[in-house]
Amino acid sequence: MILNITTTTFPAKNLGFLLHKNPDNFKSVKLSIGKAHIFYPEASDERTTVSLLLDINPMELAKSKKNIIRKGFSLAQYVNDRPYVASSFMSVALAKAFSTAMNGTCKNKPELVDEKMDFEVEISVLHSPRGGDNLIKRLFLPLGYELEIKKYLLDEKFESWGEANYYTLKLRNKIKLKELLSHLYVLIPVLDNDKHYFVSSAEIEKLLTKGKGWLENHPEMEIIAKRYMIGLKSLSKEVIEKLYEGNESYKNLLNLAKKEKKYLNDIRLDSVFNELVQNKIYSVIDIGCGEGKLIQKLIKSSQFNKIAGMDVSYKELLKAKARMFFDEMAPRQKSRIDLFHGSIVYKDERLRIYQAATVIEVIEHLDEEKLHIFEKVLFEYTNPEFIIITTPNIEFNETYKKINKQDLRHHDHRFEWTREEFQSWSEKLAKKYNYNIEFKNVGESIKDIGSPTQMGIFKHKIG
Repeated sequence: MILNITTTTFPAKNLGFLLHKNPDNFKSVKLSIGKAHIFYPEASDERTTVSLLLDINPMELAKSKKNIIRKGFSLAQYVNDRPYVASSFMSVALAKAFSTAMNGTCKNKPELVDEKMDFEVEISVLHSPRGGDNLIKRLFLPLGYELEIKKYLLDEKFESWGEANYYTLKLRNKIKLKELLSHLYVLIPVLDNDKHYFVSSAEIEKLLTKGKGWLENHPEMEIIAKRYMIGLKSLSKEVIEKLYEGNESYKNLLNLAKKEKKYLNDIRLDSVFNELVQNKIYSVIDIGCGEGKLIQKLIKSSQFNKIAGMDVSYKELLKAKARMFFDEMAPRQKSRIDLFHGSIVYKDERLRIYQAATVIEVIEHLDEEKLHIFEKVLFEYTNPEFIIITTPNIEFNETYKKINKQDLRHHDHRFEWTREEFQSWSEKLAKKYNYNIEFKNVGESIKDIGSPTQMGIFKHKIG
């Protein structure tokens, strides 16, 4: 892959001073899995071009600590597009090759740092698998660039196969060099969204530093932040909050949302916990336990001698372990707890040893046509003495300003029920599987609307 930066601002050879790279010299810098070569194909006062050519070693890439190649076939780690597309490799190369210019330093001609120059940039080849040329425009046009985008066919011999998500991009703008380099450093990996190294909290500072002065005002700021953090929610959220720090209206809205969410979630967990305590439950499994917030509450009470959590997401189970410092627990405390991977739509022998089961805000994430499987697994096969199920009350949604009446509360919800629908469903289950059923409101109840969450408490009939 190659990146060309050309200026026609007289005297164009000043580009060499800004980059701290003599146009007469060829230079290479070492990367973790290859090299980056810097050279000038042309250098005159009328027009000067600097080229950054990446030479990625596919074998070193395959052996790297973070093999980012998605598994498509057995040789995918050796046969892939990584050596040929501009990605996070290019950002690292830019930072290594042109760090002084990117930081806004020019020892011999410091006045050039803040001079806007006419630049043309050509990048061959960009990969934009999710967003395509539309995303390229949304990222660069707001920064004042003129764009020329060339898209490639999957195979020139077979035009019917259609187009690929690979592009050669030309950018034109009158801009400071340090700004141009910071834009490229941030936005190239945002387009590709597949970094070759592990993304940690250290990336937040990199993004804030390189994006200072332009990212916080970019209309696609949130998309840039999320994709730069490769979709990691906690890191994305933190960097977005930092970028919005000066925006008082956003801060007020964010604090209100946090307060509302925490308020209802705490009430929901407290309600479930109290029901378990009052009904003298001693062993319980939380189905769809997520990050283990209910389990953390249960651990604090000596009433519960066996506590388990099951979730379909292994990542959530790791979070649960981290939240409760599971690995550092005393052996006696740890022996009370079991966390395991599984799904409530499959029979699982591990579910059958608990006196009670809690299913908190889970059923609405299932397809309605799969509910009958959930019912048979939980009520017929597992058949605990005591079950608590909570689910959103769709009638309450009209009180939320951000939710239209017909919309659901969360993007992953497959359905949400009225109070009547939930009660009808629960009563049929209670009758079929020999349970008594009791309904309770969770959260503040409003006349003719009900509460935000509805709870069904199932108890085995005696005899």
